[in-house]
Amino acid sequence: MLFRLTRRLRAAGRYLLVGWHAWRHPALRWPGKLVLVLMALYLLTPIDIVPDGIPLLGWLDDFALVAIVLPLFLKLLPADIVRDARRKAGAEH
Repeated sequence: MLFRLTRRLRAAGRYLLVGWHAWRHPALRWPGKLVLVLMALYLLTPIDIVPDGIPLLGWLDDFALVAIVLPLFLKLLPADIVRDARRKAGAEH
């Protein structure tokens, strides 16, 4: 169980890094950037569906956003942007 959770957290970190590089890609249009900015604002603001003050459950919605929504969003982006973002994210590791 702990091994699976660790693996998912690493994958979520990679998706965040790929999302960062996709956001910085010059070919990404403003609607894509807007979605990524709104996602980042949700992660950074104290206003959540489940408050962060509740141990573990408070982070569940943030984790779900990164682990589920971000990969789905990256699938909707043009393939060349995602490919370049993954290449840059892989080069940093």
